[in-house]
Amino acid sequence: MVCRVVDGKRYAKILLEDIKRASQRFFAEYKRKPKLNVIFVGNNESSNIYVRNKKKRAEEVGVLVEVNHFEKEISQELVVDCIESLNLDSAVDGIIVQLPVPPKINPRILLDTVMPQKDVDGFSTYNSGLMLTGQDCFLPCTPQGVLLLIKKILGNDISGKKVGMVGRSLVVGMPLSILLIKEGCTVTVLHSQSLNIEAECKLVDILISATGSPSLIKECCVKTGAFVIDVGISRVDGSIVGDVDFQSVKNIASYITPVPGGVGQMTVASLMLNTIKAAFAHKGTDLDLDFDV
Repeated sequence: MVCRVVDGKRYAKILLEDIKRASQRFFAEYKRKPKLNVIFVGNNESSNIYVRNKKKRAEEVGVLVEVNHFEKEISQELVVDCIESLNLDSAVDGIIVQLPVPPKINPRILLDTVMPQKDVDGFSTYNSGLMLTGQDCFLPCTPQGVLLLIKKILGNDISGKKVGMVGRSLVVGMPLSILLIKEGCTVTVLHSQSLNIEAECKLVDILISATGSPSLIKECCVKTGAFVIDVGISRVDGSIVGDVDFQSVKNIASYITPVPGGVGQMTVASLMLNTIKAAFAHKGTDLDLDFDV
């Protein structure tokens, strides 16, 4: 079995180049750059890194990013006031809340304060409901990035594929399962209370893990020729690793995404995609990209 390592960075670059062209069209027509505002409360080091990466990618594609950074002592009411003012600002196209937030702040209140038309993370209750009922909305960035990656590798028609989704978080597992069901896949959602996880995993054509448990998925869990997608991320002995035991699983899979260099690249590209979509939508124009999104 020859396993192909899926270069998420390569596919993200293709999408970002398409977004850059769209951003240039937006600037030429409306005389301003698409704008994304990041709500960042506290000083979580991982969040600092994520925000810097998002800002770097945005600058590369012509999207303006403004970070509204608050100290961890800030009241929830003041953060809500900031989001509400951004909702009313016609120069702001997208708003995201960088998670996690300090314990005294309810993240759901912040997420649901963002108006749906600017919720480019796709995390609000309203957009989640639209997604569940099959209506047009902003999709969560990681699930959208994974789906785009699957279609780039396997083709747009993935109906009939058996998928194992390991993890049921509201950020990845649950929304990605819904998207794959809508594509006609048969999806089994596995989690910490599931029985016979290894046996269930060996039945699927596409195995996705998003738990943050290092080396959870080993060769014994994978069907020969499966497409293995690693969404997990953990730090072990100073190195970034995923949920999948890469060295053993690559001996049996047909495709595998690495960590780092896999799904994470597509997540950031999806955020830029949603932001540019929002910018055009606010002008009453649909966005047409070559990437087949």
